[in-house]
Order: sequence, then structure tokens, then C-alpha cells
Amino acid sequence: MTTDNATAPDNDYAAYIAGLPRVLSGAAALFLDAGNRVLLVEPNYREGWALPGGTVESDTDETPRMAARRETLEEIGLDVQLGRLLAVDWVHGKARPPIVAYVYDGGVLDEDRLRAIQLQEEELLSWRLVPREDLLAHLPGALGHRVLAALDVLLEGRGTVELENGHRVG
Repeated sequence: MTTDNATAPDNDYAAYIAGLPRVLSGAAALFLDAGNRVLLVEPNYREGWALPGGTVESDTDETPRMAARRETLEEIGLDVQLGRLLAVDWVHGKARPPIVAYVYDGGVLDEDRLRAIQLQEEELLSWRLVPREDLLAHLPGALGHRVLAALDVLLEGRGTVELENGHRVG
């Protein structure tokens, strides 16, 4: 009897945790060239472009920063120590759970680093450098606004921006 009562709180806690909503996490790196153009990659599995990045793996102890670095290495072949967190975006889901998206400063890529880019052919078709004024034409929905907000805080030297669906809050 004592053993059952001792484990009941653990079972209650496990049931509580199991009943909580699930959230997906993604992380990306914002890379610029000397002209402040943004490096975008073209996935082969969906329409539109994206920043180098992807999903934070939940089956490991991976953090968003670690995921952005891993995905950058996997997708474009560059192992870069990422800079500061530029943006955090809560993106509501309709056919999926909500996403928390993190954007980190990837730094400025000089000509040598740009020539060193090697695309992950299993997922990416191409890459390009895009000026600020053309970003929304390449990046769909909240992603475009997220990248613009992250670019603005980077270029203005401000801290991290909090977003919901790509738009500033607070």
C-alpha cells in the first residue's frame, strides 16, 4: 500500500506532462555578405526560400543554438560559431503544433567563405544573396517578417526581438 501511494504523485506528474501542448522548435542562422545581402537557401521539399537552419532535434540534448550550427554545417557546409540571438518567433499552427523559431547571427561571409559553400543536395537546390528589399518576395509569410526583424536588430546593433507570427510584440 505504501509503495502505491509513493508512486502516485509521479504518475500524476507524468499524466500532467503528457497532457501539455506540444511545441516544435526551429533554429536558423542569418548570414550576410559585405553588402548586407542575406544568404538564402532553396529547399527542394517545399516552395519558397529559407535561411540555413532546421528543426531542433528532440531526441538529443540539442539546444536551438546547437541546431542552427548543425544545420548550417549540414546544409551549406560551413561550421560557424554563431553570434548572438537576434529573434525569437512564436508561430501559431493550424495543421501542426506551434513553432518557436530562433534566429542567430551567422556573421558576414567574405568571398572565400561564399566560394566554400557546399549545398546539401538531398534537401537544397540552390543558394543566393538577397537584398533587404527583395526578402519578402523570396520568404513566405511569417518567415519573411522574421528575417526582416532579425536583420533590422542586427544592423541597428540592438538586442533580441520578440515576435509572434513574424511581427514584433511588446
